[in-house]
Amino acid sequence: MLTKSSSLKTIFSGVDFSKYVSKTSEFVNEFSKRANKEGKFLNWVDLPNYQLTRLDDIYYLASSLKSQTGAKRLSVMGIGGSKHTVEHMLGINGLNLCGESILFYSDVDSISWERYLQKLGGDVLSSNYLIASKSGSTFETKDGFLRIQKMIKDAYLAKGLSENDADKATSKHFIAVTDKNAEKSELRRTSIEQNWLGDLFIHDDVGGRFSAFDDHALFTLAYAGMKKEDMATMLKAAQEISTLSLTADLELNDALKEGIFWADAKMNGIKASVHQYMGAMFENTVYWHAQMQNESQKDTLKQIAKVPDAMHHSAEAHFNPANKLVFALTVPSDNGVCKSNAEAYIGALSKSYEVTGAFFMETVETLKLGLTPEAAGAMTQLRAFATCYQEIVEAIMQNKELPEVLDSVLQPHVEFYKKNLKGGVVVPGRIG
Repeated sequence: MLTKSSSLKTIFSGVDFSKYVSKTSEFVNEFSKRANKEGKFLNWVDLPNYQLTRLDDIYYLASSLKSQTGAKRLSVMGIGGSKHTVEHMLGINGLNLCGESILFYSDVDSISWERYLQKLGGDVLSSNYLIASKSGSTFETKDGFLRIQKMIKDAYLAKGLSENDADKATSKHFIAVTDKNAEKSELRRTSIEQNWLGDLFIHDDVGGRFSAFDDHALFTLAYAGMKKEDMATMLKAAQEISTLSLTADLELNDALKEGIFWADAKMNGIKASVHQYMGAMFENTVYWHAQMQNESQKDTLKQIAKVPDAMHHSAEAHFNPANKLVFALTVPSDNGVCKSNAEAYIGALSKSYEVTGAFFMETVETLKLGLTPEAAGAMTQLRAFATCYQEIVEAIMQNKELPEVLDSVLQPHVEFYKKNLKGGVVVPGRIG
């Protein structure tokens, strides 16, 4: 018998779900007939289950990378889903709060580069490097990778190593997360040719914004000190959400209810919407969620922000009767010293939103410095499912034919700017 997760509770108001009950089986069928099928970009549905079989390998690689160089830090070089999903997962799991374990570099300008080197204390040998790119030729990622690789080799040459030994020592600092097929990935070829450690993958049909449980995120969590048993618990909770999200019982399927919520607003002419997250643990969640919104819904009219700070500079717009919006609020269950004030604040927001527009509040279970592993897995997988369900609900309710591959999992328009990057100069070579 299916039961809802106790780590996450959602309350809705202002939406008549009875209008959609007769269509729930159709919504779910449209999703499930594509899930985990090749070329549908929904391989993330069962990815948590598959990753449970690989935890020993992932933790072994994290330990091995540390031991072969002695570097305690890991620098993640990647953009989009290769970065935002990792930042999100670290934040909600209460890891790397002071940047003590993990650094990120995803820029291409000189000031950002110098600021990154400053974080390294000017010592490029003090870090190992996770290079994440499906193709291995991503402009921004390759620029940073080639620069740091050259600096590491130069540092070893300055120590008196021979050219050959410097190359070998440099290679020990790197691990690649990329396509498993060397014919498709320049980075995989580099990893093999230069004898980098191990094999980490960006799995087929898992888009970046849906990759919070793919290798780059799990490896980084392991490197940052997440216990293996906690990671297993997180993955099991995510897989449970997959099961619940593919049931036609609307009382169990919160992902579908969230998809209906957002779709209902758009079909009723409400173009602008708000999803706010409460607390410091969600600082980077908002970037990941914004990426998912922009790439999946192709919509820039949703505000995704962290409160309380964002509340004060958006309240004038949110509570202006001339503006029609719908709202969502994700909040932590608070059992600490701030409990009474936190609950008063949440109560004020929820009451205000309920009288202003349709609203749902999502309460997630907490532990120490972040969410429980169960809540981290559940909330993350729920967000992915709800994003796709919004497209399905809108299409079916408006009698529009759905494409063979959901628009919400594709991102064809990014090629518009990518084509103008061909031939960009990097150090020490060129991007092909």
